[in-house]
Amino acid sequence: MTPQSVERQGTKAGRKKRPLPAEVRSASAVPDGIAPKSAVEKVPPLLSLVVPCFNEQDVLPLFFSRVVDELERIDGIDFEIVCVNDGSRDGTLAVLLGACRADARIRVIDLSRNFGKEAALSAALAEARGDIIVPIDADLQDPPQLIAQMVEKWREGYDVVLAKRMDRSADTVLKRWTASAFYRVHNALSDVAIPENTGDFRLITREVVDALAQLPERHRFMKGLFAWVGFRTAEIEYRREPRAAGKTKFSFWKLWNFAMEGVTSFSTLPMRIWTYIGTFVAFCAVIRAVMLTVRTLIWGVDVPGYASLATAILLLGGVQLIGIGILGEYVGRIYFEVKGRPIYIVKGRHGSRV
Repeated sequence: MTPQSVERQGTKAGRKKRPLPAEVRSASAVPDGIAPKSAVEKVPPLLSLVVPCFNEQDVLPLFFSRVVDELERIDGIDFEIVCVNDGSRDGTLAVLLGACRADARIRVIDLSRNFGKEAALSAALAEARGDIIVPIDADLQDPPQLIAQMVEKWREGYDVVLAKRMDRSADTVLKRWTASAFYRVHNALSDVAIPENTGDFRLITREVVDALAQLPERHRFMKGLFAWVGFRTAEIEYRREPRAAGKTKFSFWKLWNFAMEGVTSFSTLPMRIWTYIGTFVAFCAVIRAVMLTVRTLIWGVDVPGYASLATAILLLGGVQLIGIGILGEYVGRIYFEVKGRPIYIVKGRHGSRV
């Protein structure tokens, strides 16, 4: 099942066909009876740089100038830049359309509203036509010059090339600490480990993108999905830079919800833990009942204390509410999944095919 998008009325039905592989694209127009000069004329592979954008008008001009310059320096590839406007409320769409008109290699996908970064990234991957795909943020914290090194690793035979952050001094102390805690907790709970200090910035092949397209879930935790599909993987280390312009869109509350999404998407251990806690509390209750029975038979009945009784009731009530809350997280995920709503809705597409 592939990520679904709903077109506005008036657009052509169906999706455009994906281009032929790089080795045979240019050989498709040979007339019958005329043999080509060589068996197959090779065409450079196409690299798709996919960029989710939300309120990034301040940084986009600098982003395009740096990215296009870096991509043009890579020998032996063609490229396209696929930008997804995720319901921006500033002038992001206008800047993207201006860049699209100035450079035919830039395409713009405009979503009907803000669906979130994971949905925007899913839309970008679905729209990309390249043989290799590189997701990147527009804030330039991930250096575009690293793409050339990723391409070299791909040419060595790797399907996935991760960009690992070795220096996160540009982030706040709180963000560094919470990120480190998240990776430890997630990898301890989940059967699929996420490589630490890696984001969405990576190179993936067409085979990886096609594998991701088969995953049906609507609530998508892309870091986990990238790790789940596997494939041969290499790493490149780099130093994370400060934002070139603009402000981050992630608050502490959004990061907390993002972490909860990651844990509940790839592990049922939190529910299992509460089974163990319930078993332990029940066992303690049985031991306590036996002790009270023995004490009553030997020393008689004394006046019970209301303070200890109230404490026990509040403790058990709190434990039960926490367990119900964790169970509710999983039930909520089932609720959203069974409705089968599309991950995103495409309002319009702008730009020509490379």
